Amino acid sequence: MDIAHVHTPLGIAKIEGDENGLSTITVLNSEAPVTSIIPESLEDAVYQLQEYFEGKRENFDLLLNASGTPFQKNVWEELLKIPYGKTLSYMELSKKLGDVKAIRAVAAANGKNPLWIIVPCHRVIGSDGSLTGYAGGLYRKKWLLDHESPVKQQTLF
Repeated sequence: MDIAHVHTPLGIAKIEGDENGLSTITVLNSEAPVTSIIPESLEDAVYQLQEYFEGKRENFDLLLNASGTPFQKNVWEELLKIPYGKTLSYMELSKKLGDVKAIRAVAAANGKNPLWIIVPCHRVIGSDGSLTGYAGGLYRKKWLLDHESPVKQQTLF
């Protein structure tokens, strides 16, 4: 398994994968040395993430190879359908998966998403529009949603 650590506006991202695809992308809550030579199997992922953070990419075109249960993988597949700049509630996501009663299981699977940003779990919000639950921290979720927003908020001061 190849590993690279890259700088992002939200901290150091750890990217893992090989020729079979990306297995995990996580943002670290601590510092780690940035990888000076990116493994060939991860070059495209690093490049596409850089484009995303520069505002030049809205969709990713990467081979994914995340481990999870069949249910988790179904949830993650549905997350991939949420368009850039849009959000969906946990309830709406549960409905799309065919079982509104599975909302807690859907939320748990969302929280186990191993592919930060690529599989856009940050686009899932509470039914009341609140920013609920995000493994990377709610400030990162807010930053990502603001970054993707078609309407950029201006500050008064």
